[in-house]
Amino acid sequence: MFEQAVLAIQDEKTFKEVHDALEQAFSRQRIESFLSSVKKNKLRARQFEAILASSLLGAETATKYAALGDSDRGQIREQYLRMVEKVDPAIRAKFLKVYAYY
Repeated sequence: MFEQAVLAIQDEKTFKEVHDALEQAFSRQRIESFLSSVKKNKLRARQFEAILASSLLGAETATKYAALGDSDRGQIREQYLRMVEKVDPAIRAKFLKVYAYY
């Protein structure tokens, strides 16, 4: 059975700040607002770097993300994509264009 390697976080403070921005965007209270912003910017839910560049995860989040090392950025990207996939199916259906692959 495949086991994903556990990578140590290099910059815990910055990693936590970026992770908290993700948690906030995907919270029950803000998820629809976040996805609506993604839609307004004509982006797709899985375009993490473009969403960061558009400041949809907070004004300083892109700068903090850029300051992380490669392994930390990779872990953040993976967490973001996991969160995208865990969004309630009813909300995903509401934002079908944001989730579409075309």
